[in-house]
Amino acid sequence: MNNKLTLACLSLLLGSMTVSPPQQAWAQVAKKTTAKTSAKPLGSAAPQFTLKSEKYKLPNGLEVVLHQDKSDPKVAVAIMYHVGSNREKEGRTGFAHFFEHMLFQNSENVGKGNFIKAINQVGGSFNGGTFEDGTVYYEVVPKDALERVLWLESDRMGFFINTVSEWGLENEKQVVKNEKRQRVDNQPYGHTDYVIKKNLYPAGHPYSWDVIGSLEDLQNATLADVKEFYDQWYGASNATLVLTGDFETPEAKKLIEKYFGELKTKPEVKPLPPMPVKLSATKSLFHVDNFANVPELTMVYPTVEQYHKDSYALSMLGSLLAEGKNSPFEKILVEERKLAPGASAGQNSNEIAGTFRIRVRAFDKKDLDDVQAGLLAAFDKFEKEGVDAKELERLKIKQETALYNGISSLLNKAFQLAQYNEFAGDPAFAQKDIAMTQAVTAQDIMNVYRKYIKGKPYVATSFVPKGQEALALKGAVKADVVEEKIVAGAEGANLGQEPTSFPKTPSKIDRSKMPELSNNFSFTAPAIWTGQLKNGMKVYGIEQNELPLVQFSILIKGGMQLDDQQKIGTAALVDAMLLEGTKNKTAQQLEEAIGQLGAFIGVNASSEGITLTGNTLSRNFPQVMKLVEEILLEPRWDEAEFAKAKQAALSRIRQNMANPNAIASLAFNKVLYGQDSRFAYPTSGTMATVERITLQDLKEYYQKNFSPSVASFQIAGNIKKEEVTRALASLEQKWAAKPVKLPAPVTAINTPPKRLYFIDQPDAKQSVIYAGYLAVPVNSTDFDVMQAINHKLGAGSASTLFNVLRLQKGYTYGAFSGFSRRPTAPGTFVTSTSVRTNVTKESLQTIGEILKSYGTSYSEQDLATSKGALLRQTALGYETLGSLVGLLETMNTYNLPADYLKREETAIQGLSYAQARNLISQYIDPAKMIYVVVGDAKTQLAGLKELGLGDPVVLPNQ
Repeated sequence: MNNKLTLACLSLLLGSMTVSPPQQAWAQVAKKTTAKTSAKPLGSAAPQFTLKSEKYKLPNGLEVVLHQDKSDPKVAVAIMYHVGSNREKEGRTGFAHFFEHMLFQNSENVGKGNFIKAINQVGGSFNGGTFEDGTVYYEVVPKDALERVLWLESDRMGFFINTVSEWGLENEKQVVKNEKRQRVDNQPYGHTDYVIKKNLYPAGHPYSWDVIGSLEDLQNATLADVKEFYDQWYGASNATLVLTGDFETPEAKKLIEKYFGELKTKPEVKPLPPMPVKLSATKSLFHVDNFANVPELTMVYPTVEQYHKDSYALSMLGSLLAEGKNSPFEKILVEERKLAPGASAGQNSNEIAGTFRIRVRAFDKKDLDDVQAGLLAAFDKFEKEGVDAKELERLKIKQETALYNGISSLLNKAFQLAQYNEFAGDPAFAQKDIAMTQAVTAQDIMNVYRKYIKGKPYVATSFVPKGQEALALKGAVKADVVEEKIVAGAEGANLGQEPTSFPKTPSKIDRSKMPELSNNFSFTAPAIWTGQLKNGMKVYGIEQNELPLVQFSILIKGGMQLDDQQKIGTAALVDAMLLEGTKNKTAQQLEEAIGQLGAFIGVNASSEGITLTGNTLSRNFPQVMKLVEEILLEPRWDEAEFAKAKQAALSRIRQNMANPNAIASLAFNKVLYGQDSRFAYPTSGTMATVERITLQDLKEYYQKNFSPSVASFQIAGNIKKEEVTRALASLEQKWAAKPVKLPAPVTAINTPPKRLYFIDQPDAKQSVIYAGYLAVPVNSTDFDVMQAINHKLGAGSASTLFNVLRLQKGYTYGAFSGFSRRPTAPGTFVTSTSVRTNVTKESLQTIGEILKSYGTSYSEQDLATSKGALLRQTALGYETLGSLVGLLETMNTYNLPADYLKREETAIQGLSYAQARNLISQYIDPAKMIYVVVGDAKTQLAGLKELGLGDPVVLPNQ
């Protein structure tokens, strides 16, 4: 839908903060829902669609929206405050986002750190996010924790500000600055938004700065700023509270009144009027990107604000220009001129202004002037040919499927209701939003193209690799980007005193104790049916009738491990080619056939399998399976499509070679598994291995390794076993089994010769650290209980690693640990983090100290807390069709029984304290840890020699 909501960070979701919005999946689906609707299936269905809810207002102005859904034993709470970066002052940019972080620190009755603990103890998830126009906080918990969540949220809405101190302010500054370094300064193309906003909007415009702000402004934030911001914007009358899930409405209203009813009304917030901008001339800027390996061109046109009539046609225009095999960008940039693997275009409408953005990440060494010329040629092609009726229909037809996918979780529903209520004034605005999209005509699309795009000024940014400045647009001016210098000790210790007391705000109720769980929680594992086709393919299913959807997958064992050692990446290219046409359909015709059914089909290769996935309306499942049959049994193997796929794969590999996290992950696998192991390589392969691959290699891989004898079919949704069996009958008959030789499991791997490895990333603002070893044997019977012993160490925001490295020391944005398993090789125990560069050595020391003391510090209470959290976490984890299909895939991958979830629960709940201590000593062994660091060698490498891990082995970046 048109209400795109882009957040600056996810503060603490499962302990991880990220720049992605908490409802990223919903926002993506929602965007598709706007751009892809069908006159036929939706002409009568979609306009009548509504997400039923009840809205009312408390006397203090808080607007409340309730949506009851008893399909799962959980509830989601979302509170949307109508304040984002557009309400900040110049010189205090990033403050709305910074304040969002502060709100997780403390409140008068909850206490320091207890918000995080209270949610983790019940296996819930929580987060906060800031975007240009608002800030949202949310929790998803078992239904018996509803009162607890309302107590937590109301306490920080009305009883927060007295707990704020200089110590807390300085502590959180380091966290937010680390986030900016990790998400912006240390990422390829990370400064793009900053350059665009600064040059598109005039000085002082509410959108003229980044949501995350500048390091200087963050450092200058004061306690007075925090208090002023809270008093001005964080009132009940400037917020919407949404509750979705399994609750009783009368009880929920009583609890909301109890905890929120007494909160004070604050001064009314005046709405901002629309402030669209116009450019008098095109602006072209370039930036030499320290982390980019290929050039990128972005062109941004000023357009209109959210819910403006033209925004719907602009959204459709973006899809028509860039999506699909017949799109002008595909035809000109990809096929004809071979400048890039693809391009994107889309409308982004915010509260007071909007933009239409085009982005092309070109192939290596391609001149961006040529890319720009290609885009202009694509515009000419679009204008000459007009809107293709079939393409428009295909885009619209997918809306019904996307619509239901978009409301498949309680959290997505909560976000949608909060967003519509706060910014459209009506939680039921979805109906009108969808209708506005459906009303878009071909003429509307051509009108907005001519009004906002054709011949209009724009902001262009050329981001180019070091030493390749000549690739930037001719005449581009060097962008003003502030690069932080790496200075040892620049971030001093927080020398302030943490307060031990503060004034208490009177309350009409006793808020001093955390509400007990209501004990009305129970979890029934999903019922799984199984079967097997005559050709040997296993079939697993879960019937769930909440929505008229099904999701399915076909998992074929093998994947990268069946690649020729010299041609790793073959399986990945096979997956890319399966959707590039069939014997009787070109790639374009196949795409159109899938689109006409409103379906989504994808293929993905991994190290040990290739998986075809699908999502469709239940009624269309039989027709979709006919297409799947064609895809599986009659691939087209088109030479031209192969050339495109191979070039795109090489481009992605080249880009990953500049990404510090990708570099660290690859190097870590090479060190642990050994240079000659297939598992030392990414599934995509390397530049050298992919260059060797031919189309004949793909055909041979397919002929040898695609067989129902090594395949399984997983499905979940509104469909019965009998219907699935009927739809698979043709595939059962036509797909004959043949012997496929899978490699024997690798059970023993040589220990790496050294313990510390380093890769130079010149001028990196953060060091990426991977620490771990091969800890999980193939077919380990202990894997389930490993989750219990790791829970306290590094499973979330209440973990020891997170608490020490982020909250106590301010070294990082997040730190985590976990066990992973593989079906044919040992799995890992890994601790990972990304720390500010000038504390690389100190971070490694701290990780080592935590690991060494974990076994002795682990308590019986830690185990009891982990057991309770994991039990409820499992109950919350199987809400969507995707999660159910994922469960079935796990069962087939590891040959697990149908009562796997029950057995897992029994194993964890039956774990004794003595057993847990023994498992910690066995599987979390500091003496076996191997460390890989990707960072700035000239400032950090020498110091690592003092760690007692031996001299660092300097590895090349491959």
